[in-house]
Order: sequence, then C-alpha cells, then structure tokens
Amino acid sequence: MTTKPVRLIDNMRGVRYGEVLAVFARDGKLQAEVYGTQMLNDCPQELWQTLVADDIAREMGALFVKLNGPRHWVLDGLGTKVAPVEPVLRDFNGLTMRRIALVDLGNTPQATPYTERKVDRGAVFFWDAGKQVYELVNPDGVAYVMQALCIGVDPSISEAMLPSLGSRLTLPEGWSYRTRILDEELAVDTTSTVATVLQDEFENSYTLPY
Repeated sequence: MTTKPVRLIDNMRGVRYGEVLAVFARDGKLQAEVYGTQMLNDCPQELWQTLVADDIAREMGALFVKLNGPRHWVLDGLGTKVAPVEPVLRDFNGLTMRRIALVDLGNTPQATPYTERKVDRGAVFFWDAGKQVYELVNPDGVAYVMQALCIGVDPSISEAMLPSLGSRLTLPEGWSYRTRILDEELAVDTTSTVATVLQDEFENSYTLPY
C-alpha cells in the first residue's frame, strides 16, 4: 500500500526565497550545491542585491556561482524534507542560507531552457485542489508544473501575469504552455528519488509531477 505524503506546512504560495548555486567539478562531472533561504528568511532585497557571484565563488573554492532568484513559490504546501546533504548553514554577506540540494549538471554548466535537470532535493510539494497551476507540456504530452516563478530575470513577473505567460515564451517546436484548475490535490514526492526539473527562459522552475 502506498502511503500518502503528509503535508507539514501550508500557505506557501507567494512566499519569497533566494538561492546560491555553487558549481564544483566532482568525479568527472559538474555538480551544484544549492544553498537557499527557504524557511529561514524571505531573502530581503537589501541583502540579496549585495551578493557578488564571483566573490562567493572565490570564497567557496567553486568553479563559479549562480545567483538563483529571487523567487516566489507557486505551490501551496510542503511536506517531509529528507536532507540529501548535510544541511550546513552559511552566511552570504549577512544573508543566511542552508544547503538544501544537489544538482547534477553533467558536463554542461549552464542551464538551457526546456532541458531537464536532475535535482536531489528530498522534498514533498503540494498544490491545492481548486487552485490554478501553470504547466509546460512537451511534444509527448508530458506536463511539468511550475513550482516557483523568478523575478531575477524580469522583476515585473508576478503570479497575476502567469495566465498569459505563454505569449511571451519562445517555446521549442511541439511544446505548449497551459493553465488549469486542479480538480484534486497534487503531491510531488521526491523524498526517495531525484526530482526532474526544467526552466523556461525567464528561469521560472517546473517539476515533473511523478
């Protein structure tokens, strides 16, 4: 019998956070350690804007650093968190973050829009019944649901703009963007498997829901 994931935290939609991705060469491939402000603070802009990626990379001994965000959740709840790495706390110029995930980059350091990445995040995400979701659909009909919007590329993006986002996307051939209202709760459980994620050109993040 499959055990239904348990929701631990509600009211996450719209909550702001930011991440630092530090990229290292390990075992013949590139791997990013993800540090995030999730559940620690709301990534205050006055601190975020002081971060300099090159300075952080030198301090950490990383090949390079990507400042990922700021972002706002477009999901409704969180469940169990299984730390894939020791959840080390780190201060980035006064902004406290926790190491929360690993991203396998293979031999390609930069994320290409509409390209899958594997993320070891050990988490459960929930979207509520009756709420709107925003999805990218690939040529095979597989849908990826948006988990977070990014204001780092276009600061004007908000959830209110997401229903019309498809008109701004340069989608690969055969891809589409859609919105829909959920008939029932959607839970994505990656506590015992890696998550499959991708981004659009505005760095909004989507996850495969199984």
